[in-house]
Amino acid sequence: MSPDLVPLLGQALGETVFMVLITLAVGGVCGLALGLGLYLTRPGNLLEHRGLFAVLNVAVNVVRPIPFIIFLVALGPVTRAVVGTTIGTGAFTFAMCVMASFVFARLVEQNLVSIDPGVIEAARAMGASPLRIVRTVVVPEALSPLILGYTFLFVGVLDMSAIAGYLGAGGLGDFAIVYGYRQYDWALTALVVVIIIAVVQLVQWLGNSLARRALRR
Repeated sequence: MSPDLVPLLGQALGETVFMVLITLAVGGVCGLALGLGLYLTRPGNLLEHRGLFAVLNVAVNVVRPIPFIIFLVALGPVTRAVVGTTIGTGAFTFAMCVMASFVFARLVEQNLVSIDPGVIEAARAMGASPLRIVRTVVVPEALSPLILGYTFLFVGVLDMSAIAGYLGAGGLGDFAIVYGYRQYDWALTALVVVIIIAVVQLVQWLGNSLARRALRR
């Protein structure tokens, strides 16, 4: 790789890290809230509300299957209203946060549904409030799979960030296309791929380690 490209690679890596970290923070919190809402309002659950559950469920089912590149275009008017523009790092990160929230919401719900209902019923029989049950029973019981789900979300967010160049947001994917693929520099393209794989492997190892610790608590 040409020495002139080293600063550009560092800049692209920084752009990717920025987008991914912001998306994981916002998407993780919003997705957890949405997932808890789906779980708690399900028929027969702690805060049963068929109407609210139906709305949340339909929203997740509509957004989650949309290919991200199409979602970027469809969300354009909302992005412009919130961010003020439809191009650049801010606009792209906003779209990633929205998509990540809905993706993680379903992961959260699926993990919470797998909790033994007997544990929750025992807490209810002891007079615990719904909020206390969520805080002391539901989340702790599902902590390990939630950590693994969040790790899966990281990989998905990193995948989404690869097309950031479509909105002029830069990142490793854009760097690989502009300076690798378009210049027929396959070694440079391979270097970017190796960097992404290394990051994913590191995060996956960390997620697995934290999940094992949560199981042994």
